[in-house]
Amino acid sequence: MIQLSDGQCGLCEHFGDSNGGDKVVQLRVNGQAPDNVQDLVEPCGHPDNKPRDLKVSPLAGCAGFKRAS
Repeated sequence: MIQLSDGQCGLCEHFGDSNGGDKVVQLRVNGQAPDNVQDLVEPCGHPDNKPRDLKVSPLAGCAGFKRAS
């Protein structure tokens, strides 16, 4: 498992916000991404990225990071 830190998509409220399901919930609770992050690529729901249909891994990040509560 890969430990996530603030600023990475896996901990952002925009990561998988439309269809993330249990995998995204567990990612946020545990703060860890699977070693094979290609298995957990999700849409970015950030308002600036949503029209672009951007797909990101939990390890990605951007200036629009907002910690999921």
